[in-house]
Amino acid sequence: MTHFSQYSRRNFIKLSSLAAIGLIPVISNANSFLTNNFKDDSELDVSIFSKHLQFLDYKNTGEMAAEMGFSGVDLTVRPNGHVLPELVKTDLPLAIKAIKKAGSDCKMISTNIESITNQLDVDIITAAAGLDIKYYRTNWFKYKEQLSMNQSLLFYQKEIEKLAQLNATLGITGCYQNHDGRSIGSSFWETDTILKTADPAYFCSQFDIRHAMVEGGNSWQNGFELLKDKIKVIALKDYKWQKNNGKWKAIHVPIGEGMVDFDMYFKLLKKNHLKPPVSLHLEYDLGGAEKGNKTISVDKKVVFDAMKKDLTSIQKLWREA
Repeated sequence: MTHFSQYSRRNFIKLSSLAAIGLIPVISNANSFLTNNFKDDSELDVSIFSKHLQFLDYKNTGEMAAEMGFSGVDLTVRPNGHVLPELVKTDLPLAIKAIKKAGSDCKMISTNIESITNQLDVDIITAAAGLDIKYYRTNWFKYKEQLSMNQSLLFYQKEIEKLAQLNATLGITGCYQNHDGRSIGSSFWETDTILKTADPAYFCSQFDIRHAMVEGGNSWQNGFELLKDKIKVIALKDYKWQKNNGKWKAIHVPIGEGMVDFDMYFKLLKKNHLKPPVSLHLEYDLGGAEKGNKTISVDKKVVFDAMKKDLTSIQKLWREA
């Protein structure tokens, strides 16, 4: 008998004894003691992508995130973001303090980080880690004209490996988001290749189901299986295909109104015991808020209502999956 089966048998006997004396409820199917099915109907940990709230200051961003029911803010720390990279040492502490004082939190940031050879990138990582931010999302990498595609992937594999090593010394995790289009990572195999030599505890996949389905079509589940051990954060949004001026294009729509198979996706997450923190993106028309504009052409309430509606849809879909 293996060590595992001995352990399971001891636990079965122990649990059965506890049930007999009423300390835990009796379960009619004894085999349930020997299984480990993940069934979590509680809410997902959802942060709002602050790109869509850049018409607000730090304090109001935190207040609205809390009021709408989000667990935190995925703060933009990049050019034209809430925090400018060159001001990260002074402004990021101010932003985090204001967001937390307003009743929200910030566990993740979205950046244009690419390499430890860029001192500004190192400054952002160091500042974020010092403020107990858990995750940062990098920039998307481009294929290099002077290198073959395989050589480009290996080049970025080394860059990510070095970033992971720095992250390990600071206690923070980098994430690479799969994204449709021509950037590296639209293919699951590209993402897997560039992450291959990095410790997944310190550099991981930010799995984006919308982009996965746009690029993966009916094979997106294969991509999930390929990357599932490296998924530490997920991004959620929805889409549908629409013909404009004779050309088909994937357009963004509110959660649950498009083609993303959230039921299957959430079932796969549960099956694999995955419940990563979420960054919610709203890329459909919201008067410029979807683009990160500092000034928007609609009433703020329109944006807030859309965010709350998408959040409610996500939690309902998660519970029902």
